[in-house]
Amino acid sequence: MKKRTDNLLGETQLKQIWRRFTKRPSAMVGLTILIILILLAIFADILYDYENVALAQNIAARFTPPSPEHPFGTDDYGRDILARIVHGSRLSLGIGFSSTAVALIIGTIIGSIVGYHGGRADNIVMRVMDIFMAIPNILMAMIIVAAFGANAVTLAIALGVSNIPIFTRVARGTVLTVREQEYIEAARAIGHQDRAIIVKHVLPNCFAPILVQMTVTLAMCILSVSGLSYLGMGIQVPVPEWGSMLSVARAYLTNASYMAIFPGLAIVLTILALNLVGDGLRDATDPKLR
Repeated sequence: MKKRTDNLLGETQLKQIWRRFTKRPSAMVGLTILIILILLAIFADILYDYENVALAQNIAARFTPPSPEHPFGTDDYGRDILARIVHGSRLSLGIGFSSTAVALIIGTIIGSIVGYHGGRADNIVMRVMDIFMAIPNILMAMIIVAAFGANAVTLAIALGVSNIPIFTRVARGTVLTVREQEYIEAARAIGHQDRAIIVKHVLPNCFAPILVQMTVTLAMCILSVSGLSYLGMGIQVPVPEWGSMLSVARAYLTNASYMAIFPGLAIVLTILALNLVGDGLRDATDPKLR
């Protein structure tokens, strides 16, 4: 029993979270789906040739229903829908992860600094963040895209900037609690600099809520990418992207509904997987559920 207790005490916080996370079947299902989608995005070129299968037109094969040769059917230009969904996952997931990383890094840095030091700078920064949060994320992204053009880089930056206030508030709120702990006072007493205290002692103890927020923001960013592309302000056809594929499929819902069903399912599965992972992380990091 003593050895077992010692082992538990010796585990890092990340290992403890992972151990509790794996005990939740729904979270593991979501993680499995997410890993499959990421692998499809990574190996898209191996599975389907981009130029010849996902992009090249084949008029003779237009509107082919799902079949062994084309499991998801073909679109209005005879392009394989499954191949386009697989290659589209690169854009949807890539932009989603990139924009979340931008918001995570910048928001966490700002939130941890102002939360740790407080004072007038804290009040000014948080009032600015309140102003930005009053603007819907999708609207702010649309403004940035309209100003700088619709492409993958602009979309990632636009969605990243629009989500910075969320991470700033999460990081600040957690830091406000952590900075009052005794070990932080001890670090100050022995002469550690504020930057070292934030990096080594404060941020590691803010890891859990920021990690949960990351999964939520990632799901929203992927949904926003598809929404902007659907509205014609994101990735433009013929480049395969789930939202733009849905936009094209609107005109063929009566005679080729599969053109909308499969890209829609890709979006639903991705968001569902991220929500399941986020719920699992929330439960795994909640002290009341340990």
